[in-house]
Amino acid sequence: MSRIVSVVTTDDLDGSERAETVTFELDGVSYEIDLGEANQARLESSVAPFIAAGRRVTRGNRRQTSSRAAGPSVDRAAVRISAEIMQRYEAAHYPTTSTCH
Repeated sequence: MSRIVSVVTTDDLDGSERAETVTFELDGVSYEIDLGEANQARLESSVAPFIAAGRRVTRGNRRQTSSRAAGPSVDRAAVRISAEIMQRYEAAHYPTTSTCH
């Protein structure tokens, strides 16, 4: 006899199915939440202005101040909007050049 087991991840806010786990960090504390597509978009649009105005900090060059003073940080892998912002920044500041042979 065979058995099929299905795991359905539901949105932690509204209970909708097909949710994905989103991780983010605020004030030095990491969080995880399961969100469906609509709530992921809400989260992304909510933090987008802060990401656009903020400075990207890597683990190696994090300031030695309190996490609240350093401000919020959002995990780039977890929030797709930050990738879009990075692409726009890179396109504006590092345009690709083509050479003709």
